[in-house]
Amino acid sequence: MTQAAEMLRTYPADLGGVNREALTRCIEACFECAQTCTACADACLSEKSVAELVKCVRTNLDCADICATTGRVLSRRTGYDPNLTRAILEGCAAACKACGDECQGHASMHEHCRVCAEACRRCEQACRELSSTRS
Repeated sequence: MTQAAEMLRTYPADLGGVNREALTRCIEACFECAQTCTACADACLSEKSVAELVKCVRTNLDCADICATTGRVLSRRTGYDPNLTRAILEGCAAACKACGDECQGHASMHEHCRVCAEACRRCEQACRELSSTRS
């Protein structure tokens, strides 16, 4: 059992009708994507063609911040606000799509961008899945 799943399992109050598996997957995907985007931005800065990767670095860092924040918000269940949750999931999915698209454009030349694009796609999918359920 993952840490996110374990923390949801041990939450002392009723989680309501939330899909625990979708919530767990989304929390984990958000934190994984945040780490991957941060590492990709750093790798881009080490490339000889760094000037061509400026937008990629910026998009990576924005996505990393949004994913980390989303993971933290989803981890807090006390005083849950469905409207805020829906908005942050939509924002995170949009950031992941933008970053995934940007990284995919560099994936043929930079392996770290391919890895990052894949993480972004997983996180985008997890956010959309959770958003379509009762979160």
